[in-house]
Amino acid sequence: MLVPGALRATRSLRRAVASCSFDLRMDSAFESVIAGCAAAPRPGQDGTWITPDMLEAYVALHALGFAHSVETWRGSELVGGVYGVSLGGAFFGESMFTRAGDASKLALAGLVSQLDAWGFDLLDCQVRTEHVMRLGAQDWPRERFLAALATSVRRPTRRGAWHFDRDPLTPWRKNGDVP
Repeated sequence: MLVPGALRATRSLRRAVASCSFDLRMDSAFESVIAGCAAAPRPGQDGTWITPDMLEAYVALHALGFAHSVETWRGSELVGGVYGVSLGGAFFGESMFTRAGDASKLALAGLVSQLDAWGFDLLDCQVRTEHVMRLGAQDWPRERFLAALATSVRRPTRRGAWHFDRDPLTPWRKNGDVP
């Protein structure tokens, strides 16, 4: 679990922001982000869980305003992104991909920054990786997760196309700290 206000500004994240040559957008290429995630290499795995049926289901959730993406762009080229599902004050990160150094890290940081600005309670990373743990994710006992989830899903769900309220990397550009 990653609490949006608790993203840790690692040295590599601060360097990535300082040298950022990417643009971050939300919900501008949702289906392409899923396709990028499905095509991402997975060492030690035989393939992806993102089957054509799953892709179709997520595209339908996106059309209904529940599934969202954050994309990292270099000019007109999509070079990374993350997508997931929003319910109440909870966001469930499904997958992310990168085709350029730091592209997925910046997409995740942008997502967390915006979720924090909107007052979201939690981002369920779903899979424990060293990457998300370094950024401040924590393992939660099942009871804690279920209690937080029960509270979060009672909140109104932010539906429709998402857009950044401000430059999501501004907090780091000003003082090197995470929002």
